Amino acid sequence: MTGTTTIKNGPNHVAVIMDGNGRWAQSRGKPRLFGHHAGAKRVKEIVRACPDHDVKYLTIFAFSTENWKRTQTEVSGLMKLFRRYIASEARDLLAEGVRVRFIGDRVKLDAKLCRLMDEIELLTSGNDRVHLTIALNYGGRDELGRATKRLAREVSAGRIDPETVDETTLARFLDTCFLPDPDLVIRTSGEARISNFLLWQAAYSEYEFVNTLWPDFSAAEFATVLTSYGKRERRFGAVPA
Repeated sequence: MTGTTTIKNGPNHVAVIMDGNGRWAQSRGKPRLFGHHAGAKRVKEIVRACPDHDVKYLTIFAFSTENWKRTQTEVSGLMKLFRRYIASEARDLLAEGVRVRFIGDRVKLDAKLCRLMDEIELLTSGNDRVHLTIALNYGGRDELGRATKRLAREVSAGRIDPETVDETTLARFLDTCFLPDPDLVIRTSGEARISNFLLWQAAYSEYEFVNTLWPDFSAAEFATVLTSYGKRERRFGAVPA
């Protein structure tokens, strides 16, 4: 850990759309997968920086439900990277007090990757220093659809009275039911869109769109973004005091 000063009024939960890996690699004359490997290394740095700034929860967008549209070479390479990352980083994450969990639909993921996901979730389940949530085959609309189906089954079975259903009821069926809503959502690479990420949960999140490509997004820039967040006045629909 770097030992930097805790940021005043900093976020408790930061979510990140890690964009720009492919462009970073192509600008260097390398294949897109080269950028994804560089981006994975950057994840490790940002996770390690979180305790310095009292960021308890970090959620990263690793692979969306729309990313299957990419070339077979890139998709296969990403799945291999995910398996390698989990296997190689598990012990370090355990030692550093990081609890790892995944959100998203696992149906399309291969059995070996799912097994590794289960193993690292169990291995780190007792940790509480940083909660790292990895969105893998995740899409906000897909999540809401799956959550609605689960809720409908409970209503159909008579376990939930439909007249009592409200927003807190549906939230219990989301992939993120174990997480607080994100305070801050960061997107790298200069793109200013949310790309179907945490649509329900980010209803009142602050957003920061930065031009830096993800493999270049350093812990120092992360701290700068958190400092900027700390200067914002969050009113949640109310008027200023």
